[in-house]
Amino acid sequence: MVDRKSAASDVGLIDAVDNKLSAVRTRQLDLSFNELADMYQSEELIIQPEYQRLFRWTPGAQSRFIETLILELPVPPIFLMETEENVYELIDGLQRVSSYLNFRGLLPREDTDAGPLELEDCDIVTELNGHTYTSLPAALERRLKRNFIRAEILRKESDLRLRYYMFKRLNSGGESLEPQEIRNCTIRLLNPAFNDTLLRLSASEDFKYCISTVGESQREKRYDQELVLRFFAFLKWSHRYKHEVGDFLTEYMEAASDPEDVPPTVFDPVADVSRFEKTFKVLRRAAEAEPSRVGGRLFGAVDVRGSIRGQFAIYHFEGLALGIQDILDRLNPEDSDQMHKLGTAIYEIKTDPALRSFTGGGKNTAPAYRARIEFFRSKLSARF
Repeated sequence: MVDRKSAASDVGLIDAVDNKLSAVRTRQLDLSFNELADMYQSEELIIQPEYQRLFRWTPGAQSRFIETLILELPVPPIFLMETEENVYELIDGLQRVSSYLNFRGLLPREDTDAGPLELEDCDIVTELNGHTYTSLPAALERRLKRNFIRAEILRKESDLRLRYYMFKRLNSGGESLEPQEIRNCTIRLLNPAFNDTLLRLSASEDFKYCISTVGESQREKRYDQELVLRFFAFLKWSHRYKHEVGDFLTEYMEAASDPEDVPPTVFDPVADVSRFEKTFKVLRRAAEAEPSRVGGRLFGAVDVRGSIRGQFAIYHFEGLALGIQDILDRLNPEDSDQMHKLGTAIYEIKTDPALRSFTGGGKNTAPAYRARIEFFRSKLSARF
């Protein structure tokens, strides 16, 4: 707790708050939903693809929102960021805006045969159920289009860091998002370059092969991208990992997305990407060299009998991907004999009973992490 010391210290604190306030420029607009639709179609309202994929409301939830608009009930404001003059990016309010656009048939759909949203589960005016936008009476269609929503707009002149922290807080609550989904959406406000690198590397064929035991539901929540982030964070910043891994990953991603300068000690877009690519190429070739014992289960968990299962194990991912770094420069993915030797070593290390003391419940602490990496590192280094 900070003790009140003097009037001078109070003035200093007030000045610090005022200085930050002056760096944020905002305004408010009342926009009709018809205006939002027009802005979306003319690309004056941008919903970034990475953000758009987070549209998750069920047809019933979308329908009840449309019912709310038709009944002219109050709805919470949306938040926009001005990217250039009169061009805005939607940051908070995705479910509401997307529900309206989907009802209007304006939202791109992965399932092109699905057709327009048909209202269901409306529980106030049940007569709305079964209607589409085109089947509504003209009076209700006009009421829907003319309904207004308050838009809080953060101007493009605002300080980049304050914009980021503001929207990071907005997107940390409300929607049921996974941590990496929140990071992907909000980090773009600082600098999108590092996030774009994560997206690109998560789609690389060697990496996808290595993490093939990651389930589809986890991939949909961007867990594959979090694994790329985890690789770089521990590769470059493991000395700063002390407590909660989620906070550690977010802090590293913020540092690697600094809008002013990212030193090579945090992230080198050439050297570090090259190391990532070689790491997973080598690991893939080694796993393929032992198809029956390792193969696509490279990061699979090991059961009590010593058999590698198809369930993804984060401890094996960290141990192999980071434990191999000391010998990476001595490995040649085109050397089949060397890759077979590495594949055998990986199998024997993964099934070594001593590894159990470094994995399992309660082993997600900094000391346990370091002991685990050292176990893999020493075992691999002793063979190469």
